[in-house]
Amino acid sequence: MTPAEQSARALDVCRLAPVVPVLVIDDLAHARPLAEALVAGGLPALEVTLRTACALDAIRVMAEVPGGVVGAGTLLTRADVKAAKEAGATFGVSPGATEALLDACAEFDLPLLPGAVTASEVMRLLEKGYTVQKFFPAEQSGGAAFLKSIGAPIPQVSFCPTGGISLKNAADYLSLKNILCVGGSWVAPKEAMAKGDWATVTTLAAEARALRG
Repeated sequence: MTPAEQSARALDVCRLAPVVPVLVIDDLAHARPLAEALVAGGLPALEVTLRTACALDAIRVMAEVPGGVVGAGTLLTRADVKAAKEAGATFGVSPGATEALLDACAEFDLPLLPGAVTASEVMRLLEKGYTVQKFFPAEQSGGAAFLKSIGAPIPQVSFCPTGGISLKNAADYLSLKNILCVGGSWVAPKEAMAKGDWATVTTLAAEARALRG
């Protein structure tokens, strides 16, 4: 899968909703009801970060939820890409981009949303054919103001910013022409997950979905 093909698929995923939930799942029992709650609230694209022991199993479970489009986040190595693909992930997200990681996504046909945070990083990925990129960590790296500025000289690239984004500032990003969606964890608060309060998750997802009509 070429970088251009990967970005075309990433574009489709990013257009599903204005917010992609960034999920850290510690309890496998939460996977299915969490996915169902988020999809019910209008957020079908789900990024499961590979930061916990049960993350790959969570992807397997969530991939079976009707209406869900499940991806793997925090991809760092070739092994991560291979494992994510085998678990049923349909897209991948990385905090940055290395040649080994890019090669692995091409090898295993996993559409990647590669991370970039400087103009040079954005340009290098664009040279390879990645027109859809992750901007991380967003708030710590200049936020919406930076992305607005970089959109003038590099209009070919669209972004999904993540990192420090919440309901309070998401609209600042989504108002920009070069922003497809944002990634955020606020739609799946740990407290609600621990209590099995899936109704709250659905309500938060619906609020996020309404950020862009």
